[in-house]
Amino acid sequence: MIVDFEAELWIWDARRDDSWTFVSLPAEASEEIRELTAGRRRGFGSLRVRVTLGGSGWTTSIFPDSARGCFVLPVKRAVRRAEGLDAGDLAAVTVELLDS
Repeated sequence: MIVDFEAELWIWDARRDDSWTFVSLPAEASEEIRELTAGRRRGFGSLRVRVTLGGSGWTTSIFPDSARGCFVLPVKRAVRRAEGLDAGDLAAVTVELLDS
């Protein structure tokens, strides 16, 4: 499954001092991912993904966020720097599930 979307970068409040930055996958895509991967998720409900954001690509995990009702994707500092992005900026993201 591949999900293309645009989302705002946000900082996780619990780790604000560390600047952990994420984007939220769309709710509809998150629901489809939950259904597709039921019983096959890893620790913390995570799923391995391949990500493309601008000219950057990497492999990481997405995590379910019950407060937001969707999966969230961490965006590494190196990627944010390479793409000139900060919290509050919109980013075009492609996420490909590797665990499906």
